[in-house]
Amino acid sequence: MSVAAPASDAILERLLSLHPKRIDLVLDRIVRLLDALGNPERHLPPIVHVAGTNGKGSVCAFSRAMLEAQGLRVHVYISPHLVRFHERIRLAGQLIGEEELASVLDECERANAGQPITFFEITTAAALLAFSRHPADALVLEVGLGGRLDATNVVKPAVSVVTPVGLDHQEFLGDDIAGIAAEKAGIIKPRIPVIVGAQEDRARDIILRTADSLSAPVHLFGQDFFSHEERGRMVYQDHDVLLDLPMPKLLGAHQIENAALAIAALRNAGRNWGRDRAVEDGLRCVEWPARLQRLTRGTLVELAPKGAEIWLDGGHNPHAGHAIAHAMADFEERAPKPLYLACGMLKTKDAAGYLAPFRGLVRHVMTVAIPGEEASLGAGSLYDAARQAGLDASPAEDLEDAMMQITAWSHADKAEPPPRILIGGSLYLAGQVLRENG
Repeated sequence: MSVAAPASDAILERLLSLHPKRIDLVLDRIVRLLDALGNPERHLPPIVHVAGTNGKGSVCAFSRAMLEAQGLRVHVYISPHLVRFHERIRLAGQLIGEEELASVLDECERANAGQPITFFEITTAAALLAFSRHPADALVLEVGLGGRLDATNVVKPAVSVVTPVGLDHQEFLGDDIAGIAAEKAGIIKPRIPVIVGAQEDRARDIILRTADSLSAPVHLFGQDFFSHEERGRMVYQDHDVLLDLPMPKLLGAHQIENAALAIAALRNAGRNWGRDRAVEDGLRCVEWPARLQRLTRGTLVELAPKGAEIWLDGGHNPHAGHAIAHAMADFEERAPKPLYLACGMLKTKDAAGYLAPFRGLVRHVMTVAIPGEEASLGAGSLYDAARQAGLDASPAEDLEDAMMQITAWSHADKAEPPPRILIGGSLYLAGQVLRENG
């Protein structure tokens, strides 16, 4: 007996066809729709608004964990989702239910009355509508793309965060770091504090100049606050405090900076959100799937060599590749194992740039196409990118085939320990892995 698809799935499928362009960055359409809905964006709890190229989702996850650790009710909006659309909208701590999701989507569809609008815009309107109807103490709001003209940029936050800016989504934001930084800095509001992650010089100058023009107080990583690992602990310091903290549950040196951005945001939001105990508890309990996540069950684990470590990460641009490779190098230093990379990426990403940091670290790259994704690079094209990046590589039919080939290589050299296997290159690939192995 077949199970009927959720009503929200059918509505989401219809919404995909409402605009002739996949992404078209203007604010006019969502402003019009929000007006028709009674301006729910004016009836929200205090907001932590997060933009940037890398680390946005992790900063949101840390912020949520630290806020909830002090007993606060927290709304969260993120994108994209990994397995189900419902992951994008969290109401006072709980994922939005199917009935309410279908209801707000339907209401937005009717209010829009068939006028052109992008999928992200109308679903963002639905999220804001849902948030406005549930009491909460805070809203953690992740920018979808860019910042200045992103559909989330219709709110007045308590604090803004700009994580490190790099090259990504060049087809929409261009390939000039200064221009991309200007778009990300577009979330900065007059006299609202802004937390700024480590930046290239050009990006930092643009962000600081934008903040100065708006009289927005700036808190810059590496100047106004700092974080580092010391003797297996995380140290956070700003002009007022020095905190000795547990290491973040999320792995990788980059997560120490992401955690610091969240701490600085909560400490400067003017809401007494940065309590030391809540920061500690949030670091210990934070959850953020597909960010150096260890897989422990599923078909891929069963196909892997016995004793192998399998890690999943959705990073997909050169900055992310560098951070993930650095984390893998740390793993290697602490517990040496041969490293293999099973990689799938979209055509719109800089595949060679993502892969280059793994040169000299990865034994072999298995390239795969992402099933069901029209924009996926073919395994052969990704193989070419891997070779361009200076890596040994070969294409595989799918992840199962890649895992079986790695198993064969591992068995051929019995003197080596079981391998460490990283599956990465795309959040879309990560979502499919979690759907089947999570």
